Amino acid sequence: MTNRLPEWMVRDLSLPRLRRYMRAAHGDALAAERLYWWNIEVSAALLGSLHCLELTLRNALHNALAGHHGRPDWWAVACLNERGVKLVDDARRSCARRLSRTTPDDVVAELTLGFWVSLLSQGYDRHFWVPVLHSAFPHYRGRRDRLYKDLTSLVLLRNRVMHHEPVHHRHLAADHDTIYRVLGYLSPELVKEAQAMDRFPAVIAGRAETLRGVRTPRF
Repeated sequence: MTNRLPEWMVRDLSLPRLRRYMRAAHGDALAAERLYWWNIEVSAALLGSLHCLELTLRNALHNALAGHHGRPDWWAVACLNERGVKLVDDARRSCARRLSRTTPDDVVAELTLGFWVSLLSQGYDRHFWVPVLHSAFPHYRGRRDRLYKDLTSLVLLRNRVMHHEPVHHRHLAADHDTIYRVLGYLSPELVKEAQAMDRFPAVIAGRAETLRGVRTPRF
């Protein structure tokens, strides 16, 4: 067992970040290195399907709410809670700093995935889900809370992928299935396109060989 990481790796990637991989590898530095690079590889493999889900979800919710309220800046008249109002205001200010003129489309693109998923939470059931947002998922007939639970889990996954955090400890095969299941509620056509370019099955299939000796969950 090798218990020392390369000096350049500690310097460039930081010891606090690498300690989490060392713990997962029982202190074996070579196994920790393999785990670190595999975490990057599997994060990259998830990016395409997450990309499709995030864009499709926000466009579906935005279009439904814009149609319901009769205006593209629906947030100006909708019953957003205090946090929702703050997130919209933050998005508008961010756009104003970068753009000479801000359109509703700019604000939509600036709002986070967490904001869009929050619109499906229990607090918005009467104002959003019942009257309009259920229609944004034409291929879903289940309960709002089940859909919300799936999406909040995917928000955590997306944020960890985008912020270069460990995801190896998650049940990634189940996460991958959830991405496509939810995307299928929105657009079965896009599911087929996304799956055609998806490298995740190949990456996860090679996991056992790549991570031999590393303590991670069995999927």
